[in-house]
Amino acid sequence: MNAPSLTPSRAARPLVVAVAAALLALVLTLGGALTARADDTIGVSGAPATDTGDADGRTRFSYELDPGQQVNDFYLVSNTGTTAQEFTILATDAYNDNEGNYGLLATEEDPSEIGTWVRFEGDTGRLRFTLEPGESRLVPFTVTVPADARPGDHAGGIGASVVTPEGQVLVDRRIASRMYVRVSGELQPLLAVSSLEASHSTSWNPFAGDVTITYTIQNTGNVALAARSVADVRTWFGIHLGGDDGYVREELAELLPGNARTVEVTVPGIGAWGLLQPAVAIQPFAEGEMSEPVNAPQSFRDTTIIAVPWLLLAVLLVAAAAWLVIRQRRKSDEKRAAAWMQHMEAEARRKALEEPEQTLVASQGGNDRA
Repeated sequence: MNAPSLTPSRAARPLVVAVAAALLALVLTLGGALTARADDTIGVSGAPATDTGDADGRTRFSYELDPGQQVNDFYLVSNTGTTAQEFTILATDAYNDNEGNYGLLATEEDPSEIGTWVRFEGDTGRLRFTLEPGESRLVPFTVTVPADARPGDHAGGIGASVVTPEGQVLVDRRIASRMYVRVSGELQPLLAVSSLEASHSTSWNPFAGDVTITYTIQNTGNVALAARSVADVRTWFGIHLGGDDGYVREELAELLPGNARTVEVTVPGIGAWGLLQPAVAIQPFAEGEMSEPVNAPQSFRDTTIIAVPWLLLAVLLVAAAAWLVIRQRRKSDEKRAAAWMQHMEAEARRKALEEPEQTLVASQGGNDRA
């Protein structure tokens, strides 16, 4: 059995469930008035630590463990406010919200996954104590992987919750550190573009418009993965549109196994060329510093939309109609001119035939008088 590995992480996005953001976690209306001194401040901090009680610079708890394996670690909690506070220390499960952000279950919700693997002093899932202003406490805990745990990444967090009265409500303030446990076994790093749709918008200029691409990425594997995405649009014969600005690159936040998120991106400078083929390619990658490298395959998806330059077509139709009218008039004028010429030629011939007859009659009249 492999020895447990505690890996410090320099990941770019530590989980700090900010105190202000946690205001949404719990709001309970109270029957009686609750007051606090105006100069009191509430402050909570927590971080991974060593057994000596010093924060060790880790931004997350990361472990690589076998099923049934156990590891011990420490969480340092401090009261940075100006009044005594009652702390609740708990472990819970993580999830991704609709925007793909890393979130933790609310304080009152019971975990069902990695949050149940963590036990504090007294073999409890939650630990409560009071800290005076400026006081800290080192909280030891144990992570035990179930024997039947599935291979791959399991995500959650360890946090400190402080409930304080504000006016007529109780507000739950939390701060937490991410926790990842990678259980040994076959890793399946799979992040795919599961659906894609697009639309084109244009103005009076048919050669300047935008294509909005909406796509869903889904983590169908067992490894937490972030991704780099590239969106572009092509037209007839695979010609790329938009020049250098036609490639829209983004870095997508880490998505946990079993989670999905919807992404919307706008590709500028796309004219209405009739046939448009918007596409998205993503290259997944693993964050953190697990010992085993993860090579995830690229995922690609495209679609076809029709973008008709209606204004340009209307102008062309008007121009074509005007050309047809002019052409028809020109033909009519040519026919009338030809008919007139024929008429004039006929008249000339008629007059030419009449002149000899008149000359002959005049000549005969002169002979009779003689």
